[in-house]
Amino acid sequence: MNFHRILDIDLPPGQSAFLWGARKTGKTTFLKNKFPDSLRIDFLKTDTFLEYLKAPSLLRERILAKDESRLRQPIILDEVQKVPHILDEVHWLIENKGLSFVLCGSSARKLKRGHANLLGGRAWRYQMAPLTFAETGECNLLRILNQGLIPSHYLASEANYRKSLKAYVSDYLIEEVFQEGLTRNIQAFSRFFDALGHCQGELINYANIARDCGVDAKTVREYFFILEDTLVGSMLYPYTKRKSRDIITQMPKFYLFDVGVGGYLSRRIVLEEKGEQFGRAFEHFIHMELQAYNHYSEKDMDIRYWRTKAGHEVDFILGDEICIEVKGIDLVKPSNLKGIVAFKEECRPGKSIVVCNEKEPRLCGDIRIIPWRMFLEELWNGDIVA
Repeated sequence: MNFHRILDIDLPPGQSAFLWGARKTGKTTFLKNKFPDSLRIDFLKTDTFLEYLKAPSLLRERILAKDESRLRQPIILDEVQKVPHILDEVHWLIENKGLSFVLCGSSARKLKRGHANLLGGRAWRYQMAPLTFAETGECNLLRILNQGLIPSHYLASEANYRKSLKAYVSDYLIEEVFQEGLTRNIQAFSRFFDALGHCQGELINYANIARDCGVDAKTVREYFFILEDTLVGSMLYPYTKRKSRDIITQMPKFYLFDVGVGGYLSRRIVLEEKGEQFGRAFEHFIHMELQAYNHYSEKDMDIRYWRTKAGHEVDFILGDEICIEVKGIDLVKPSNLKGIVAFKEECRPGKSIVVCNEKEPRLCGDIRIIPWRMFLEELWNGDIVA
């Protein structure tokens, strides 16, 4: 099944681009549909990888031998991070022949660490997220929260999706990171993943996680940097525009890029739309949608959280104007609004929204209480963020 992806890569003649995204988010399928006539080289194929790794100049020589008609569309290089020195050849072909490339991969980290040529601003940057509500129209919330929105996992049967998640975590998130040389201690990194399952969406205490993993806090910080650089997750930092002694300003939160992967790592299966586990997964899902909208709309807005030492909290602050609290409940009571009321008094945002599982929207003062489907429809229609 092919989904119409919101991401669009519209390149003027001679313009190149990087397309990054975690493995299996649909980058290759998207590029095949977007550029069906493009010359394509896939470094995930072992023989192709070894050939170009030994002799990167083959790229230039073979491309120059092609008929010009084959080079009118961007040339696709898939999993480009596996052959870092190929970018020198790409750079030469862009500069001297005016060719256009789309360079696709799961992470720029290995390129950066190897001081590879990142084309000095000659390539625009795009990022592919897992599927979104706007792309699937999925209203089965439990399916989303359990299976996640990586296309192959989302489309798997209810009987098989856990096997797909297990293979993804074991074969990609742990082993491939290790094979790429991004960490040397796979046992400690595996223990870190076990700990990660229980701390995502929570305030990150590096010392506590380090104790669980048997490494120091500096190493744990590096593990989080690895996950961010490989686009497997992202930090959510505290909102600090208006500081006071009562506001937490130092401790970030961390969310994995996919709620299904997060659920697998935390050994979570959500059976009903209520309870603590449902609430945590629901918040994670809304975070995914906000992140994807931010990338695809090119809003580049800051997404933060706000929390006081007394425990008042707002899940997401968009820029300086919008505060969003996520509640996995079907009736929001005044007691559930203490965090958002406290933030409004302190920072006076332009919009205050509670995303929940109620059936109809309503107003509580000037706080909008919105069913999650309506919120996501408004988000992707451009009605939430100006």
